[in-house]
Amino acid sequence: MDHFQLRDGVLHAEDVPLPRIAEEVGTPVYVYSRATLERHAKVFREGLAGVKDPHIAFAVKANPNLAVLKVLQRKGYGADVVSGGELTRALAAGMAPDKVVFSGVGKTHAELLQGLEAEIGQFNIESEEEGYELAAVARRHGYNANCALRVNPDVDARTHEKISTGKRENKFGVPLDRAAEIYGALAAEDGLTMRGVAVHIGSQLSTLEPLEVAFEKLGRLIAEIRAAGHAVTHADLGGGLGVPYKAGDTMPSPAEYGAMVARVTADWDVQLSFEPGRVIAGNAGVLLTRVIRTKRSGNGPPFVIVDAAMNDLARPAMYGAWHDFDAVEPSGERMTAHIVGPICETGDTFAMDREIDALSAGDLAVFRTAGAYGATMASSYNSRGFVPEVLVDGDKFAVVAERIAAHAIMDAEKVPDWLA
Repeated sequence: MDHFQLRDGVLHAEDVPLPRIAEEVGTPVYVYSRATLERHAKVFREGLAGVKDPHIAFAVKANPNLAVLKVLQRKGYGADVVSGGELTRALAAGMAPDKVVFSGVGKTHAELLQGLEAEIGQFNIESEEEGYELAAVARRHGYNANCALRVNPDVDARTHEKISTGKRENKFGVPLDRAAEIYGALAAEDGLTMRGVAVHIGSQLSTLEPLEVAFEKLGRLIAEIRAAGHAVTHADLGGGLGVPYKAGDTMPSPAEYGAMVARVTADWDVQLSFEPGRVIAGNAGVLLTRVIRTKRSGNGPPFVIVDAAMNDLARPAMYGAWHDFDAVEPSGERMTAHIVGPICETGDTFAMDREIDALSAGDLAVFRTAGAYGATMASSYNSRGFVPEVLVDGDKFAVVAERIAAHAIMDAEKVPDWLA
C-alpha cells in the first residue's frame, strides 16, 4: 500500500494534490510520502516478529535524501552504507554510529579510517586483502574494528544480471569454500574483532527460494567457523526483497520473508542484521512529470514526450525496468503510446507500446515506484540539471532537495588561464 491515491479525479500524495506541487516547485520533481515510508518501515519490522532483537539498517544507496533518512532514523533504523559520503549522510541524519554497517568492495584507505573514527558498529569485509588493510589502519590509529566477513554463496538471485551480487563471478564477498579459512586468518589480526558473517545475493528478488538457499549455506559456514574455535555472534542477511513495479504483480511479503528467516536461523544463536532498501522506499515515491508534447510518427503509436528524462530516472534505460505511468488527472480515456524523454539518444525511452491514460501537451503524469534508485542515480547528462525532491507529510510538503540548475553545475567548472 502507498499513499498516492486519486481523490475527486486528482492524484494526491497523502492530502496534497500533485498539481499543487507541480505549480509551486515545477516539474520534473520527485515526491515522497512520509506516511508510506513509516508504514513500510513498520511492516518490515513486524515481519521480523519471530526474530529476536533484529538490527535493521536501511540501505542508504536506495534513497540517501537526508529527510528520508531522518524519517527512518526516527523509526529506529540504522544505516547500511557503501561509501564515505553515505556514512556522512547517515550520521548527519542522526543515525547512531553503532547502528551503521559499512559494506562495499572498494572501501578506500580514507573511508576505512572515516568509519573507524566514527566508531561505526560493523565493517562488512569483502576480501581478505581488505581485512588486512583495515587491521593495519586500525592498529596505526589506535582503533579496533568490529567486522563481519561477507561471503559469496554462489547463488543465482534470479533477478537482473546487473543487480545480482551472489554468484561466483560477481565481485562481492569471498568464496564460500575459503570463507572459514579467511575468517580464521583475520581473527588473528590485532585491530579486528571478527564477530560475524554477511551475505547479500542481489536486489529486487521476486522469490524467497534463492535467499533460503543462501542462508542455509551461511548457517553451515557458521557451524564450520565455530568448529574451528572462532566466535560468531552476528550474521548480516542483507536485503533484496522486491517490490511490485507493475500493477497486479505480487512479491513475497516481509511477513513471509521473516517467517522463512526465523525457521532457517532458529539454531544459529546470533544477532541478525537486515539491510532493506527498495522494499522501504520504492513505493514511497513518484516522479512527477509534465507532457511537453505528443508526436505522431507514421502509422504507429504516438510518442508522448515528457520533461523527465533518463538522467532523472535511469532504471528503464539501464535495466529495461518497468514503472507504471499514470495521469495525475485521468479523463477515463486510454491510448497506446511510446513514452520518451527529451535526451538526445534512443535510450531515453521509458516505455514502448504502453497502454496508458490519454495524455496531451501540458498534462501531468507520474512514474510510480520511484522512491528507490531514482533521484540517487541521476546525472546531468545533456547538461540538464538535477530535479528537486519533495517530502509530503499529511496536508503539507517541503522541498527536501533543491533543484540544481544546469548553470550551477557549470559554475563549478573552470577554464584554465592558458585557454582564456
